[in-house]
Amino acid sequence: MAGLRVTAENSAAVALSAATAKTILQLNAPANQRLKLQRVGVFFDGSSTTAVPVLVRLVIATTAGTNTSLTLNKLVSADSETIQTTAGENATVEPTKTTLLDQWLVHPQMGVDITYAFGQEKIIVGGSRVAIECTAPATVNVRAKIDFEE
Repeated sequence: MAGLRVTAENSAAVALSAATAKTILQLNAPANQRLKLQRVGVFFDGSSTTAVPVLVRLVIATTAGTNTSLTLNKLVSADSETIQTTAGENATVEPTKTTLLDQWLVHPQMGVDITYAFGQEKIIVGGSRVAIECTAPATVNVRAKIDFEE
């Protein structure tokens, strides 16, 4: 890892359908280069105080699925290195997911913003994929972000 800090965030809110798992953000690690996830955030725009929580999962995906391409941004714009990771959002064909890295139940009027402690970051091996998947009991919109180092 060269220490290039990068952020991925949805370009627009993603609509979740009731009781349907949806990949809202996915990172594709470059071959032979690990990613270190430092921060994961997921934010909803629900309005009901009595709504049931949304299941948010951070997972490893073994297939890419079909996503809209997403532009990644350097956290320090003056860094001269080229971002090697690619990303997608708002899957229309879901990737195959195998390994659960983390999960949260989040009220749809709120969000969750997790910063992993130094030494506790999630490491994604080179050539693999990591995704944020949401399953909401009712229709709601969501945005997500992942800050990582490559």
